[in-house]
Amino acid sequence: MEKKRKAVALYSGGLDSTLAIKLIQNQGIDVIALHFYTGFCITETKRRRGEKKPDGTPYMNPALKYAAKYGFKLEIVDISEEYFNIITNPKYGYGANINPCIDCRAFMYRKAKELMGELGADFIISGEVLNQRPMSQHLQAMKTIEREAGVEGLVLKPLSAKVLPPTIPEIKGWVDREKLEGIVGRSRKRQLQLAKELGIDEFEQPAGGCCYLTDENFARKYMEVLSTENRITREDLYLLTIGRHFRLPTGTKVIVSRNEGEGNFIKGLKKNYWYFEPIGKGAVAIAKPIEERALTEEEKKMIADLVARYCKTGEGDKINIKIVAPETQQEEVIQGQRLKEETLESWRV
Repeated sequence: MEKKRKAVALYSGGLDSTLAIKLIQNQGIDVIALHFYTGFCITETKRRRGEKKPDGTPYMNPALKYAAKYGFKLEIVDISEEYFNIITNPKYGYGANINPCIDCRAFMYRKAKELMGELGADFIISGEVLNQRPMSQHLQAMKTIEREAGVEGLVLKPLSAKVLPPTIPEIKGWVDREKLEGIVGRSRKRQLQLAKELGIDEFEQPAGGCCYLTDENFARKYMEVLSTENRITREDLYLLTIGRHFRLPTGTKVIVSRNEGEGNFIKGLKKNYWYFEPIGKGAVAIAKPIEERALTEEEKKMIADLVARYCKTGEGDKINIKIVAPETQQEEVIQGQRLKEETLESWRV
């Protein structure tokens, strides 16, 4: 009796990857879904901070949510530390923003190949659709990615399999190619029809991806840090995912919270950065001089005025602001005066 075959699947929690797994499971293949944590998933970042959606419900990681709903075996793999070099030094460059899609995909395939050995899997599944995304999902890019990752012939794309060259699992008869799909392009008509056929009655609506690296605002802030500071650290990248960003005329960076979740996150950073908090309700902030130095009195006043601008309590324009120095945690209170709009906008990144 031939042994039961096993596959690992790259799983985002989106409709395409959910359908891909279902199609292969229906052929009697044991599938383990791999969800790679990069640190740049928008929904997961908000979930970890305890943020709420506009309707008041908590954010949920789509991979966790739908793996549980549809009974998939799920492994969450933290690649965030190794991923830094992929973002800052991509061999194949960026997409429209700072999304290194080809390098990113190749990196994930390499990781999946490593895990194949550990988990006893025979091949890899991906929910990619031919020509759905301009940078990484045309045929030449797919070939490049698989060659870079050393997984040629091992990656089965069930949604587009019939319009792609046969893979090892198809050639060896582990998977029936005729029961797979031949979807091409950006239309989701067939995916929605297939979802009904396979009993997938709930899924995330596509909204341009769940990755900060594809976000235009994130990319703009990233380039601003590079051009101003001539370098970017792993921690800088994570700071770009939170708050309102400002650059003082002195070069000091200030990040102001936009909601309670971000406020709690920023409070957790006050050991490492200058921390500003209104006496009363309102946004909090951290400040980071370009050089390793203390803030000047002038800078403290500038930032106090900036934080006062977002304060929700107090009478008039003057608000007391608590300042906490990094490391020593020494506190002082100074008076901030709500910053004028034109100055605020001139500092905004």
